[in-house]
Amino acid sequence: MSNSTLFPEATLQINQERATLSPENIDAWRNFSKTVYKEGKLSEQTKQLIAIAVAHVTQCPYCIRSHTRHALKKGVTKEEIMEAIWIAAEMRAGAAVAHSAIAIDEMQHEP
Repeated sequence: MSNSTLFPEATLQINQERATLSPENIDAWRNFSKTVYKEGKLSEQTKQLIAIAVAHVTQCPYCIRSHTRHALKKGVTKEEIMEAIWIAAEMRAGAAVAHSAIAIDEMQHEP
């Protein structure tokens, strides 16, 4: 199965269909996104790096592409992006290690 079959290209047509099917929700979503990513206590660059890391943890290919593109436009370097991805990898792996406590606890109570 090709990636285009598994993950269709994000097109203007798909975006328009999403908006047509639920206009109030899409407006709320767009306003929320604009608010979240605007300059605040964190810079726009930092927010995009956070988004890239989270997108890798949630494994959203659309988010990875979008936030990588936005980060580059905001002046984030390729090296900074890769560092954020490594943080995401550590956090995802760390979660597996941390959750091993559940399995260890269960093994201690085996019948």
